Amino acid sequence: MENFYLFLVIVLFGLAISDLIVGVSNDAVNFLNSAVGSKAAPYKIIMMIAALGVLVGATFSSGMMEVARKGIFHPSQFYFSEILIIFLAVMVTDVILLDLFNTFGMPTSTTVSIIFELLGASVAISIIKITAMGDPMGTLGNYINTGKALAIISGILISVVVAFSVGAIIQYFTRMLFTFRYKEKMGLYGALWGGMAITAITYFLLIKGAKGSSFISTENYEWIKGHTWLIIGMAMLTWTLLLQILIWVFKINVLKITVLVGTFALAMAFAGNDLVNFIGVPLAGLKAFQTFISNPGADPTTFGMEALGGEVQTNTWILLVAGFVMVATLWFSKKARSVLRTTVDLSRQDEGSERFGSSAISRMIVRGTRNMSGSFSNLLPMKFRNSIENRFQPYTYPEKNDGQGKASFDMLRASVNLVVSSILIAMGTSLKLPLSTTYVTFMVAMGTSLSDRAWGRESAVYRVTGVLSVIGGWFFTALAAFTVALCIAFVMHYGGTAGIIAAIVITILLVLRTHHIHLRKEALKETEKNLEQEAASSGIVKECTANVISTLHKTSLIFDKTMLGIIDENLAVLKEARKEVKKLNEITKKYKYNIQSTIVRLQGDMIDGGFFYVQVLDYLREIAHCITYINNPAYDHMNNDHKPMLQVQKEELMKLKSDMQRFFEDVLFAIENNRFDHLDQILLRQTGVIDVLRKTRKAQIKRIKSGEAGTRNSVLYLNILTESKNLLLNTINLYKSQRDFILEKQAPDSIDL
Repeated sequence: MENFYLFLVIVLFGLAISDLIVGVSNDAVNFLNSAVGSKAAPYKIIMMIAALGVLVGATFSSGMMEVARKGIFHPSQFYFSEILIIFLAVMVTDVILLDLFNTFGMPTSTTVSIIFELLGASVAISIIKITAMGDPMGTLGNYINTGKALAIISGILISVVVAFSVGAIIQYFTRMLFTFRYKEKMGLYGALWGGMAITAITYFLLIKGAKGSSFISTENYEWIKGHTWLIIGMAMLTWTLLLQILIWVFKINVLKITVLVGTFALAMAFAGNDLVNFIGVPLAGLKAFQTFISNPGADPTTFGMEALGGEVQTNTWILLVAGFVMVATLWFSKKARSVLRTTVDLSRQDEGSERFGSSAISRMIVRGTRNMSGSFSNLLPMKFRNSIENRFQPYTYPEKNDGQGKASFDMLRASVNLVVSSILIAMGTSLKLPLSTTYVTFMVAMGTSLSDRAWGRESAVYRVTGVLSVIGGWFFTALAAFTVALCIAFVMHYGGTAGIIAAIVITILLVLRTHHIHLRKEALKETEKNLEQEAASSGIVKECTANVISTLHKTSLIFDKTMLGIIDENLAVLKEARKEVKKLNEITKKYKYNIQSTIVRLQGDMIDGGFFYVQVLDYLREIAHCITYINNPAYDHMNNDHKPMLQVQKEELMKLKSDMQRFFEDVLFAIENNRFDHLDQILLRQTGVIDVLRKTRKAQIKRIKSGEAGTRNSVLYLNILTESKNLLLNTINLYKSQRDFILEKQAPDSIDL
């Protein structure tokens, strides 16, 4: 019997390692967002500093571990076998949920997930116990630590509002002081600003965080606590003088140091606050097992768990091992970078391609906020309004060609993000409230970006939709964590060993599945990135030609697949073609959206070149629409099991497929080889295909009149013929526009490479 429970404890620690990986992949955005978004240093340097912060912070998390043991439920009300089922259900659910969010690049809260999982699993076992004893459901409060649970949940929800408000207010006054031309003012009071910021971090991470450390003794902590103001004063003086010397002697950027120190601090605060989310439950399971085996002959189904209610100091070596696993995840997890992109994009200062769309509620919020802001602004004197506007005039410093790319926002905002987030999280840690680091850092970043006017009229509705989507995901996390953990606990209890093994196997399969999905998404993004880099290095003409060739080639393949799917009645082929149609539309939409940045790259007053380039993109978009209007109705027709095409129709479609294939081959050959003298030959081919379409349409009309073809058959068939003709016409227009653009831009000196 002991061997079986030892196996379960080993499984708990195996799940803990997996949970550390998926959890850090999601939470890495919390301390990497500001440094990476502002390009404060090369990515590897940022990672090294964050890794060091994680290792140090891991040793400060010992005091938080009791949350997993007695923060949500009363352990004395449960037996050993029941406690292990609760802990197993929690870990299985946590791995599944966090991995799912990582796969789709959405930041969520590991703190909220672990709390609601503990709540769901303990409620399930409590209901089983109450039912078995015949007690009323009102006694559920005897099992669940409702007061502590409500305090934790309230603290998390309040932190969302506080983090957004504090971030917005501090960033507003900081920007008023420094403006966007902050570098000129750093020489005057940059050292004072940096000294204040780093001192604030020092105070909250040392004085407030020392209480939970596994290696600082009670005497040392009391000394630190008793000399608080001395430490603050010395830190302020030391940091300010040191930074001022660095400015005078080495001309260093104070904000860069502040951002990197803040990254270390936030990584440290993250590890100190969130490590409990990943290993707190397994450590509690280990403590329960040690207590059980120390009582030989004890029955696991009747052995109480009062021991979990006491104080336990976690060994430093365990915390360090967990810290090293977190560091390894930081370096190698691609999912961490996916989640990071979401937050950086939502706080980006400049406009660009938005990940999220527009929604009714986001439009209402933006419109209402703009109207309210306008009304309030009208109450202020014009001179005062103009003064404020001047302080917020955008300015971007020239980018250095250091291979890091363009920063999403400046280091002044990054420093505010880090300082405010570090302070709020460290305060929560000192109060033994496991605040959500994701909620705090995300909402601080959103508050500072709002104050910085990063959400302009061109992007506000999309950014608000993104924020609402992330927040909606947080509520989904709570609901899903509670529900899934509750269900898994029921399955494990009633299913016994078979139920436990089944849950573990399903978890492994789901993680493998999401890993495959993420790899596929990342491969697609990498391909697009490589194409963009290749295009950027080869110039606009080659970029445009590559886009045209790629679109026409994909269109030809999709048309072929669609015709084969209809002729062979193969739904799988039509479904595959439909996925490719969706990708084609996304790509052509992206071409159209980036039109401004591309035209700006045209040197001089090249109006004609820009005009023809716009035409090329318009026709690419129309071609994508045509193939969409051919494929989607065909897929719907087949998916709804409507009658297939008549044999004569299949023969006509096969002829059309062959003619269209030869037409696309001629156009592609001409564009690939810049043979624009082939227009007459291509027009002759087009005329022949149009003549085939005209004859086929007449034949279909005769079939309709004779009753050979049904309504749905006729609607689909005539739609294919019409859109095929539109496809031909748009392709010819694309060929002509591409010819005009190439001839206009042939001189290499006129291209901005």
